[in-house]
Amino acid sequence: MALFQLSVGLTAALIIGTLNRVMIVELHLPAWMVSIMISLPLVLAPARAVIGHKSDQHRSAFGWKRLPYLWFGTLMQWGGLGIMPFALIVLSGDSHAPHFVGPLAACLAFLLVGAGMHTVQTAGLALATDITPEKFRPRVVGMLCVMLLLGICAGALGYGALLRHFSEMRLVQVVQGSAVMVLLVNGLGMWKQEPRRAASAEPETAPRPDLATAWAMFRAQPQSMRRLVTIGLGTMALSMQDILLEPYGGQVLKLSVSQTTELTAALASGGLLGLAFAGRRLVKGGDPYRIAASGLLTGLAAFAAVMLSAPLAYPPMFAAGVFLIGLSGGLFLVGTLSDAMGRAAGGMSGLALGTWGSVQAVAAGAAIALGGILRDAAGGYLHSAASGYDAVYALEICLIFVTLVALGPLVRSAPRPFSARLIKT
Repeated sequence: MALFQLSVGLTAALIIGTLNRVMIVELHLPAWMVSIMISLPLVLAPARAVIGHKSDQHRSAFGWKRLPYLWFGTLMQWGGLGIMPFALIVLSGDSHAPHFVGPLAACLAFLLVGAGMHTVQTAGLALATDITPEKFRPRVVGMLCVMLLLGICAGALGYGALLRHFSEMRLVQVVQGSAVMVLLVNGLGMWKQEPRRAASAEPETAPRPDLATAWAMFRAQPQSMRRLVTIGLGTMALSMQDILLEPYGGQVLKLSVSQTTELTAALASGGLLGLAFAGRRLVKGGDPYRIAASGLLTGLAAFAAVMLSAPLAYPPMFAAGVFLIGLSGGLFLVGTLSDAMGRAAGGMSGLALGTWGSVQAVAAGAAIALGGILRDAAGGYLHSAASGYDAVYALEICLIFVTLVALGPLVRSAPRPFSARLIKT
């Protein structure tokens, strides 16, 4: 079941990491055009709540609710990746097609991939919530997050190795090979996962709430909007530095390309440790928001270490800070996702997890864009490379404190989680 997270991770690594560099360096596309293309999938992030609600209410002749959305989301990913290399080649000007064809085809490819990723992840998380007994959900949350991170790491390393000797033919082979991989991995992950429901169990005359009604029911849950605000602020606080860590190591600490590349391994290692620790705490009855708060507190130490590494000229402190950033992100992700899955009641797991994904994706995209703008503005105004980066890290520390203020009442008011109730009984 967790294989759909692996395919999403592989696709994210291809879009955000590998193709980002290929479009700028090898295909000589302007950076502003690349940034627009990369950000197009985020435009569809708010639709995750609608996708989740539709999957909640879907009635299939075959008795499935989630699998049709998983399948059509997979087809959108497959189709977008299938046409993407040709669209990028046309966009680079290496063709006799009219000028409007390249941007139009590239936009279509990125939108299809983005829509497919959002649909697959939303329906997949909802299906995992539906079929998993409460006592096993903490382990499932950990497994889902680990598979996503493994997909990102495997994709970054694999695509980098395959495209080391770049050619347009190799680009076509790698991207279309990824399309086939997504189709196979998701097909295997979907196989016999959702039980077929008898038509008599859910008659056609049964009322189906519309989106407005379902949203009102979701908002009626205690502290629902505070939870969304906490997720958004926390995601922004821990995501603003995503595209700045490697440039910071190269520009400020004068690290080599290989040394900055190793930072990805440190970040991933911290993330895996955070996922494992958070999963263990949940199994033992830990409060999801206490786990998220521990991630935020770890983030304070992480950004402080990164900021101090420049004046001290001590790269090991920078590496430790990067490791702690991964650790804090893993703790916060598992804590908030576990709470979202635990509160998906009344047949609204799709809406609950779609809303969680929408807030997280939009907040991450806005944070990354704001981080780049602030780095350039502060660095240019203060005429110092380090000052621009430090301004971003300082803002992240401030956002962490704001998030802790928003999160505090959730810890105090949260009932004991399902795993704690199970242990007690």
